[in-house]
Amino acid sequence: MDTWRLFIAVEVPPSVKDALVAVQQQLQRGSPPVKWVAPAAMHLTLQFLGATDTQLVTPIGAALRQALAGQPACELRLGPPGVFPNARRPSVLWVGIDGATSALEQMQRSIAAALRPLGFPVEARPFRAHLTIGRVRRDASAAQQAHLGSMLAHVSPPPALSWRVTEVILFQSELLREGPRYTARDAVQLIG
Repeated sequence: MDTWRLFIAVEVPPSVKDALVAVQQQLQRGSPPVKWVAPAAMHLTLQFLGATDTQLVTPIGAALRQALAGQPACELRLGPPGVFPNARRPSVLWVGIDGATSALEQMQRSIAAALRPLGFPVEARPFRAHLTIGRVRRDASAAQQAHLGSMLAHVSPPPALSWRVTEVILFQSELLREGPRYTARDAVQLIG
């Protein structure tokens, strides 16, 4: 069985990526133990599917079309930075999303429900719209993690840049030595 590593996401424009890089640069002072997300790899994930049989790509596309039928485009904007799970032991650094987040959450729920019959479980954790900018390395000490979490309180938030979400994309992710490479395998246009 051939598999592809797949996820469903929304692209962000270059101006937003530039603002995310500016937040990364503030956090990079002191060389924290973080693997930073390259601008080309920045996107807003709606659902991670993981290793998926390539024969499911077409049914996934059909499920996306069903889930997003009649879905209008929505306006999002950058929010403040944050971490998962908490500032004492951060593992993921991100910038939040504001704007039409309820529309985005509805899209995510519709997609998850449409993909469930194909064998993709609905995630137990609630969806929280964010743009990942870095992942703390596993070898980071507790002191390094705590310092990084406290640095976040002193980071200037990005400008509240806004952008219009007009399509949802099914991506294939290939993990390469030089970083992940994403290939769009299908896309659904939103109305408007």
